[in-house]
Amino acid sequence: MPLQPANIYEYEVDVAADEIDEMGHVNNAVYLNWVQAAVLKHWRRLAPKEVAAAHLWVALKHEISYLRPAFLDDHIVVKVVLEKLQGARAFYKTIINHGDDVLVEVESCWCCLDSATRKPVRLARDIVARFLPSEAPRHG
Repeated sequence: MPLQPANIYEYEVDVAADEIDEMGHVNNAVYLNWVQAAVLKHWRRLAPKEVAAAHLWVALKHEISYLRPAFLDDHIVVKVVLEKLQGARAFYKTIINHGDDVLVEVESCWCCLDSATRKPVRLARDIVARFLPSEAPRHG
């Protein structure tokens, strides 16, 4: 299996009974939980522990397209792609699949906060480069 680029993170989940709504499929709010989990797992995978501890992420906006429902015991793949970092904001695209079927597409914007002050903060260039290698400072 090829190594994923740093700006991509995938994780898998099996739909649990408590994620099913009265219509018999995954509740819409559950998809947002999966998006948040994927973004935070991506952050923690690449950020050094001390940097991760010093920063928090909050969602500013989600634009969601529900394309197909998911059901109990479906095996789901949640894939986030960090598209850009701009100031204190991160822009992600998330695709949630069951097999070859795209169930949900989400465009989201997140804000990085200093964990002590709870104020927006830019990430240092060396941290940005861990997530978006093309943004690494150039020497020479």
